[in-house]
Amino acid sequence: MDATTDTTNSSVSEVFWDTIIIGGGAAGLSAGVVLARAQFATLVVDGGPPRNASADHMHGYLTRDGMSPSEFIAAGKAEFTAYGGSLVQASVVDAQRKPDGTLEMRLADGDTLRARSVLVATGMTDGLPDVPGLSERWASEVHHCPHCHGYEVRGKTIVVIGSTMAAVSTHRAALLRRYSSSVTFCLNGIELSDAERQRLTAYGVRLIDGCVTQVVTRTGTATRSLVGIELDNGEIVPCEAIFVAPRPRPHDAILTALGVAPVSGLLAVDAQGATDIPGVWAAGNVVNPRAQVIAAAGAGSTAAISMTAWLLEQDLSAAVARDGLDVGGVR
Repeated sequence: MDATTDTTNSSVSEVFWDTIIIGGGAAGLSAGVVLARAQFATLVVDGGPPRNASADHMHGYLTRDGMSPSEFIAAGKAEFTAYGGSLVQASVVDAQRKPDGTLEMRLADGDTLRARSVLVATGMTDGLPDVPGLSERWASEVHHCPHCHGYEVRGKTIVVIGSTMAAVSTHRAALLRRYSSSVTFCLNGIELSDAERQRLTAYGVRLIDGCVTQVVTRTGTATRSLVGIELDNGEIVPCEAIFVAPRPRPHDAILTALGVAPVSGLLAVDAQGATDIPGVWAAGNVVNPRAQVIAAAGAGSTAAISMTAWLLEQDLSAAVARDGLDVGGVR
């Protein structure tokens, strides 16, 4: 089946796709390029902006360092459709695997899509601590990943706000000391052992036991700039950048609907991104919250190569059946 570049829900619902990819971010588009190049009828259902959409730049992606997320996604979509892939802007709200193995996806507008296989690359949302002003500064002066944004704030005064991700928060505080000599870790309810306190303070991290009540900003003529954080005792801790460890909230409802089982809180995939449900793969932040853009793209590519092998095996078996041969090649 030849892939097309139709972009209306009505037209794509009339096609029986080889593969439907849910999610138009790094993982989904990378997978789409692999599958479209392999001449499989491939549809990417893009439900909205990626996790890093609010950031000005992305980092750690060889040859793409400093590129804006929007520019990266636009380039990925252009590559995918240039190879004959189809792209539709829509949201998948439910999915099921039929008794014959067909996978059906229901869109928010009620249309139904059908495919032989599906890759879920729906990403995740970063759950921030409930601190007033934190979300408003997200991706501008409030960050989550030192590997993504630490270099850009090197030498500045940095505050790390503790979250329910206690171990990750503690690691963030220590790692950011590599980038700045002025790192303050506001525990915000986290309990540290004496050994942890000794390690951090010996490394040059200032510890504050109080809780954060708000992010303090100064309103200018056109913009609002970061001043620092306010503690529950009224003290204001000045800073130029804030880091926090969000609680990951994977967008895994479609995988759950298809019956994929969780392992240690996340839905399980193997090294190739395959789930325990035939014909269903997943890649990117939906199953690996720690994956940076380059890792998500690699996971999408790996899953797509696995999917091509699975689809090819189906095609070979179907060809034998059409030719009236059994699996041994005897009529």
